[in-house]
Amino acid sequence: MLIHALTIFVSAFLLFLVQPVIAKQILPWFGGSAAVWTTCLVFFQCALLAGYFYSDWTAKKLNPKQQAILHIVLVAVALALLPIIPDAAWKPSGEESPSLRILLLLTATIGLPYFLLSTTSPLVQLWFAREFQGASPYRLFALSNLASMLALVGYPFFIEPAIGTQQQAQAWSIGFVVFALLIAASAWRGLKAPAQYILPAGWGADTAHAPPPTARQKLAWITFAALGSMLLLAVSNHLTQNISSIPLLWVVPLALYLITFILCFENKDPAHPWYQRTFFLPMLGVFLVGMVWLIADKTLHFELYWQIGVFCVGLFIACMFCHGELADRKPAPAHLTTFYLMVAIGGALGSLLVGIAAPLLLPAYFELEISLVLLAALGTWVVWKRYHWGLAAAAGAVSLGVAGAAGFAIQQFHEDVIVMTRSFYGTLRVKEYKPPAVEFKRRSLVHGAILHGDQYVDPPYSRSATTYYKPKSGVGRMLLLKEKLQPGKPRKVGVIGLGTGTLAAYGNKGDVFRFYDINPEVVTIAKRDFTYLKDSEATIETPLGDARLSLEREAPQGFDLLAIDAFSSDSIPVHLITLEALQAYDRHMKPDGVIAFHVSNRFLDLKPVVQMLADKVGLHAAWVRESYDDGSTASDWVLLTREKSLLFKAEILDATYIIPPQPGWRLWTDDFNNLVQVLR
Repeated sequence: MLIHALTIFVSAFLLFLVQPVIAKQILPWFGGSAAVWTTCLVFFQCALLAGYFYSDWTAKKLNPKQQAILHIVLVAVALALLPIIPDAAWKPSGEESPSLRILLLLTATIGLPYFLLSTTSPLVQLWFAREFQGASPYRLFALSNLASMLALVGYPFFIEPAIGTQQQAQAWSIGFVVFALLIAASAWRGLKAPAQYILPAGWGADTAHAPPPTARQKLAWITFAALGSMLLLAVSNHLTQNISSIPLLWVVPLALYLITFILCFENKDPAHPWYQRTFFLPMLGVFLVGMVWLIADKTLHFELYWQIGVFCVGLFIACMFCHGELADRKPAPAHLTTFYLMVAIGGALGSLLVGIAAPLLLPAYFELEISLVLLAALGTWVVWKRYHWGLAAAAGAVSLGVAGAAGFAIQQFHEDVIVMTRSFYGTLRVKEYKPPAVEFKRRSLVHGAILHGDQYVDPPYSRSATTYYKPKSGVGRMLLLKEKLQPGKPRKVGVIGLGTGTLAAYGNKGDVFRFYDINPEVVTIAKRDFTYLKDSEATIETPLGDARLSLEREAPQGFDLLAIDAFSSDSIPVHLITLEALQAYDRHMKPDGVIAFHVSNRFLDLKPVVQMLADKVGLHAAWVRESYDDGSTASDWVLLTREKSLLFKAEILDATYIIPPQPGWRLWTDDFNNLVQVLR
């Protein structure tokens, strides 16, 4: 029994550990977008489905010896593909579909090792059931999810801060060798076990000749698994995109999702499971109402603790319902692999609907509202099947209320919105505010919960720099200082992150302002719905693609100033704030050029990171903070330059603050960064 438990634990730990390890390696290639992680989850779910299909097929079509030989041969082939380091040839050029390229990259890099790890839980449970006649194998599924959760929580807090990305990949590869030895030993033991089963006590039969699952049973398994997966991704998107950009917040929903699997399948006493329908069904109704209310009520939209608390508890209740109903419907061990195959189909279907279909079909993150309506309908169906019509009618009334509130929430989301578009990189909204609600008519560009620019619509204010880019901001002060010191001399300015193009307001005739952005929708909106670019006297250039990759390919630009404006959310593109990135920027600067890092962020303190990078490269740094007592947008910029005298000009020195040193911090490189370290 120990070898089976150890094999499942190691495989599940590696299965979930490889996800952040590989995602972190490819994030810089695709702009550091949160959508990269969502696309990776789609791959992981689909690969898991392929693994479960393989397990089911080999269990039905091959005898134990054939199954063991085939599996050991595939593991040997996977060992030859190590280590799991993606080839640089997969770096995008900027024109191709990010989702498709990520899926192909993952298939080529970790496809076979991940596939084999995903087969382990159902296969080893099958071998366990043959060897230990009469024992239930489903507790091993709970152990598998426990190992997955430990990998999930352990990575950002213990592994990532300790070792670099390349070392992580190498350590994982060593772990896979250990797994290969364990799975070979488990397969060998399985050869000696009988091919038939004796059912565990309480299954209602004493032989392996339990009837095969019906089509209705399979559909139920798929439905419950799919809805749990949909809710996981939908709640994660809602909290991290629509509510707040708190770093690592995505870990919480995924951990809760795994905990419900552990609780629902860890049953020492089948007569007293953790999932009690009479408790969780009423609680599901309460939290369905609570979640949809929070979505619909604008006054509660940014009540952070309410949003996180209700949605996390609501997700736990919902997943206990979905996974508890799955556990209640699990078949005899003879049909174990079929059960897991249906569960995997449901999980993959849910992730595909949210990760792939929703961005193509929905203009915003409305999959949460849809998921809640489907959940209410499924809960009503269970009540109707299990209890009398009176309770079913009450559940139906809750479902109708949830559907109505969800529709109202979607309508509310469109308020003040004149343009809304969604792509791989998220949802963009252009909102327009008019008097008397505001003093002057203005437009804002919002990406999720983050403001990416604001402009007054009517002259003469339409050419005024606003938000983080005002004349008293760090970047504003430096641009005006450059103009003052070199009157009439054309400037070349680079900007990483277009937004509304606000910095173009500082452009004079003869200047060149070159805006880098990875999202073509941002370029379209900045040119069509805002006037900063078209009104600027400067020549405007907007190369498309990841800024760092573009700069690495380009000849030296000779920038007077390069603004790196990409760190206002939690999903910061770390590859833009590493030693190698700064060296790439420095190559494009004039001798007296200034690199301006925009580090305004509610949850991350990136100033010490920039200071350490500057010290390493030999640049002088100044933290310029702009703050207002009237509630106007404040900003933090760190200015780097080789011309130290620029930082001692009165225009800069007046707003300069000291960056507190952080002894013991490690320099950020392409191979190492520590997000936990910079949490406020």
